[in-house]
Amino acid sequence: MNEIALKESYDVVVVGAGAAGGVIAERATRAGKRVLLLEAGPARQLNDLASSQIWARKLKWSGPWVEEEGNLKVGHVFNAGWGTGGSALHHYGVWPRLHEADFEVASRYEVGLDWPIAYDDLRPFYDAVQAEVGLSGDSKGETWRPPGEPYPLPPVPVFAQGDVIRSGFEAVGLKTSAIPLAINTREYKGRSGCLYDGWCDAGCPVGALANPLVTYLGWALKAGAEIRNRAQVTRILHDEAGQRATGVEYVDASGEKNRVMADTVVVAAFAVQTARLLLASASARHPDGLSNHNGMLGRYLMTHPAASVYGLFDKETQPHLGPTAGQLMCQENYDDKTATPGAFGSYQWLIANAMKPNDLLGIATSRPDIVGDRLQPFLETAVKHIGNMVCVSEDIALADNRITLSDNTDAFGVPLAKTVHNLTPPSEQLLAGAMEQGKKVFAAGGADEVWASAPFGMHIMGGTVMGNDAATSVTDSYGRCHELENLYVAGTGLFPSSGAVNPTFTLHALALRTAEQLFGKA
Repeated sequence: MNEIALKESYDVVVVGAGAAGGVIAERATRAGKRVLLLEAGPARQLNDLASSQIWARKLKWSGPWVEEEGNLKVGHVFNAGWGTGGSALHHYGVWPRLHEADFEVASRYEVGLDWPIAYDDLRPFYDAVQAEVGLSGDSKGETWRPPGEPYPLPPVPVFAQGDVIRSGFEAVGLKTSAIPLAINTREYKGRSGCLYDGWCDAGCPVGALANPLVTYLGWALKAGAEIRNRAQVTRILHDEAGQRATGVEYVDASGEKNRVMADTVVVAAFAVQTARLLLASASARHPDGLSNHNGMLGRYLMTHPAASVYGLFDKETQPHLGPTAGQLMCQENYDDKTATPGAFGSYQWLIANAMKPNDLLGIATSRPDIVGDRLQPFLETAVKHIGNMVCVSEDIALADNRITLSDNTDAFGVPLAKTVHNLTPPSEQLLAGAMEQGKKVFAAGGADEVWASAPFGMHIMGGTVMGNDAATSVTDSYGRCHELENLYVAGTGLFPSSGAVNPTFTLHALALRTAEQLFGKA
């Protein structure tokens, strides 16, 4: 490997070509900046995507291994992405908003961390993003929804599975509403409507799902932003005083080391890899990593503790139809974070998720206890009669849940990321109580047999948390690192609390807020 094969300069370098990086790149390019995105994974185009479970696995993380410890691991391979579009290429498009109390858990409940902004600060950016991207839903039906503009698209249809499970919610006195999705229910701004064939996990080759290829990243590339794939960033560079980032070093597909200088550097490599890169960029001026004088870098790692409820119903459910994310939502208990005895937090139900017979989220794998000759009869019944829904619950931001560097290194000599994530009893009790509710709903809806999955980590947040106090956070509310005036972080790593909603809508809104601060309003 040459010492430095290529040296060049851009106005803005963005590390990571996913959802957050796409928003930054699009606004920067529209502002006339020369923008380069560096993506560690392979190039992907919309016409590369295929409705296949094997293909879906290819979109998951295939980069340097992440070492994981704790009683609820964050599941980096499943939750992260690999290649152009990042994790949002295979996300399911569930785009609820955080609620007002999610921004103030410390001041209201003396738990975790507060955000340095309130819901009203983010509301106009939620509204702007949903108008640009297109969201489907029923804002009036979501009686729990925070204030905001109505959705620009009508909700997804409710198929047989949704009807059956909705009857169970009604029987126990709980309300459901259409699930808010970044999925077109009709043509919107040149993108086609959904086919409702349940292949969201494979990237949506028709472009109905708002993945980065057909939204901000795609718009940025059309406007002139450049992207380099198989570009593994190994270090962020800074000036002699250690006060400004000057660029990055990366290794290209041929193994050559390159250096790109920039006026602004934005790290949008998803939560774990962003913290890893900042830690691995330690220098004489920043011996513990960039923006880590306070020891906060890597801390407050979060995931959403989640689990699925399944049941077999007498009625046919047509479980293959609809979005992977589901058809309905329930957030009836969301705003009372202390309702469950011994527990803390909010939770939501994502109802009637489309399922395939096997693989990662399949019918067969929902019952790992059924093997051998018993499996085929189960599948023959379940492919027509199974119903399912997912509980997404709140995590508590804890300093000891964190990302650090391993003693092991990747192929380029950069230390691997090591994560530790443990749930405390209040979070365990929250999910357990919600699952009991879910089983009662299915029984009330007529399920003959009900079972639940083991808990798993859904989504990854924290590690580079933002805050007003430089002594207790890594960045300010715009993602600007406290110690380097032109080094920014974008993405879910900024979240000081998790709430109990899928984070992709919020990360878009945050990134748009940062982009307008940097480059002005488009």
